[in-house]
Amino acid sequence: MITVTALPAFSDNYLWLLERDGHAVVVDPGDAAVVQAALEERRLKLAAILITHHHPDHVGGLAALTAATGARVYGPRAEQARIKGLQVLLDDGDSVQLDELGVTLDVLAVPGHTLGHIAYFEAVQHLLFCGDTLFVGGCGRLFEGTAAQMHASLARLAQLPEDTAVYCAHEYTLANYDFATMVEPDNRALADEFSRLRQLRTEGRSTVPGSIRRERALNPFLRSAEPSLAAAVSHHDQRAIDDPVEVFAALRRWKDGHVPSIR
Repeated sequence: MITVTALPAFSDNYLWLLERDGHAVVVDPGDAAVVQAALEERRLKLAAILITHHHPDHVGGLAALTAATGARVYGPRAEQARIKGLQVLLDDGDSVQLDELGVTLDVLAVPGHTLGHIAYFEAVQHLLFCGDTLFVGGCGRLFEGTAAQMHASLARLAQLPEDTAVYCAHEYTLANYDFATMVEPDNRALADEFSRLRQLRTEGRSTVPGSIRRERALNPFLRSAEPSLAAAVSHHDQRAIDDPVEVFAALRRWKDGHVPSIR
């Protein structure tokens, strides 16, 4: 069994440290200093670095970490031109064998936030490292891909086992639930979960990881086929919208313009 530890960075990022028997792997090391401090504190040897996509807050520490540790660097082939230092190029359907940790990760292409975005799924402990594609209660912005691409990517992740732990890369949960409860003000389950999550943050605790079970049940971006979401976006846009991809696109536009009252 591997242990997964959150390494908070910047204002709301989580870098994920996987460890077992003195060896470690880090996912999306935007800040090398945070990772190096954790390695020293835990007396770990960094064996590998996993990258989900090219944004600076996910790759900013890559050069310093590889220079200091010699760790192997895995990342999306489709974004190799935008990520300096990738050593093992990955495509959809590939697997990453991490012998030092005794685990294998399946590679899933999940375009939308960026065109080459990938996620990593560990099928024994059911661990998902999904970067900025799926968040607790939300999803990533469409900086490069289309709504149809992101909708398909989220649908793919939603098909993972329901007890899968969702290790996303940001603590965006309260803002996501602020939006979700505004869209569906009569959804009691959403309101109850929002209350639970606010209490976690009040106690200084993380809301991540989430779970595929909860995301299927509560995340509006995974539920765009439900009539309640179609009705909400139709009312907001003042036009009839019922196609699930169009409902998703309308939700994403609405969220992009929403200023959360809580973070």
